[in-house]
Amino acid sequence: MARQLFGTDGIRGVAGEPPLDPPTVFGVGLALGQWAVAAHGPSSEVLLGIDTRESSPWIAETLAAGLLEQGARIRFAGVITTPGVAFLTKTMDFVAGVMISASHNPFRDNGIKIFDHSGFKLPDEVEHSLEQIIFEVSPPGEQAPRISLAVDEGLDRAYVDYLANSFCGSLQGRRLLVDCANGAASHLAPELFRRLGAEVEPRACEPDGRNINLNCGALYVEQLVAEVIRSRANVGIAFDGDADRAMLVSESGKVVDGDAILLLSAKALLSKGLLGDSSGRPTVVATVMSNYGLEQALHQLGIRLLRTSVGDKYVLEEMLRQGAVLGGEQSGHVIFRRYATTGDGLLTALRVLEVMVETGQTLDELTQDLKVYPQTLVNVPVRQKRPIDEIPPVQQEIAAAMQEFAGAGRVLVRFSGTEPVARVMVEGPDTERVERFARRIAEAVGRELGA
Repeated sequence: MARQLFGTDGIRGVAGEPPLDPPTVFGVGLALGQWAVAAHGPSSEVLLGIDTRESSPWIAETLAAGLLEQGARIRFAGVITTPGVAFLTKTMDFVAGVMISASHNPFRDNGIKIFDHSGFKLPDEVEHSLEQIIFEVSPPGEQAPRISLAVDEGLDRAYVDYLANSFCGSLQGRRLLVDCANGAASHLAPELFRRLGAEVEPRACEPDGRNINLNCGALYVEQLVAEVIRSRANVGIAFDGDADRAMLVSESGKVVDGDAILLLSAKALLSKGLLGDSSGRPTVVATVMSNYGLEQALHQLGIRLLRTSVGDKYVLEEMLRQGAVLGGEQSGHVIFRRYATTGDGLLTALRVLEVMVETGQTLDELTQDLKVYPQTLVNVPVRQKRPIDEIPPVQQEIAAAMQEFAGAGRVLVRFSGTEPVARVMVEGPDTERVERFARRIAEAVGRELGA
């Protein structure tokens, strides 16, 4: 049965409106508390963390009220990254961890991500069972109780300590521009990189509740590119609102996305004999959105690329099935399974900087083997999500593109798991044809499904 509240990355929507209205949020707390106490006993402790949106505190306070009513205990990390919650949930005595964040979305949106004690996001079947409880226990009406939460200051310290201790070498003499999207990494990232010896110039590290992801961070790197070039910094680093992804900028102004990070990381791990899956075969896991150029570059190194549906949750599931140690998304979610159970922007930046220190090479040099195929992504607002293969006009446009590309291109049309949007991705050998077919397919989707 399809899930109704949970998408590809937890529950997400406009704060204050279903499914993030107060009664439903309180119901999530009740359901999670009931699940935790039933599975682990009345002393079960749940970790809560939030990003910097103005709605995050009241959502945490409402969810916490539901947890307490079911007999669960709570520790509140305050503002912390999503991977920070995952790490602490796994390494401390928590039966679950909850992050209140909508990641890269605008400030009006928010979300609820839940991790179990393993540090992994909940499996689909567990989310489905929680949904059934939520529908049963959510109180009617618009009011729901809240409780005051006191921040446990030691929690984010433990996370930063772990990250710092995972780094081999020193960043002494390196100048970094760090864009934290006015989000969860705003007070953590500058401290971390300075602790390792870098000269840090922070950008977008002054959250006011409404400026998270606002023309800054991993989705808007244009200004960071200009500033890296102007200031002659060694590296620019941009996180999204909850810092589970990172995009980097080289000293020449080249944007280093998740595909490029996967390639340079794969080469480094391969050179150390650390890239093998459970059978020993060098393997990287990515999604259907990763550029064909990544696949070619890895193939030339003797590395297998496996593709999954979009979502770091699905990348991780495939990594676990294969025993792979490296996987990620073009958008900057990269999972280093020896270190973390989820994508972690801070950790990703550290691993890239570590390769730079070890090799003495710049980001431009480390990514020069990636020949990127032109790729265009068009987002089409939709009023409904019908199966694409059941819409003949869209299928006709896709078939026309594939016939002209003659095996040297790709077309992918999929629905967002968190927004009422169809995403049309076209990739091929030249920009003109890629853009033309992307426009034609997007127009067909809009005519059939458009909002």
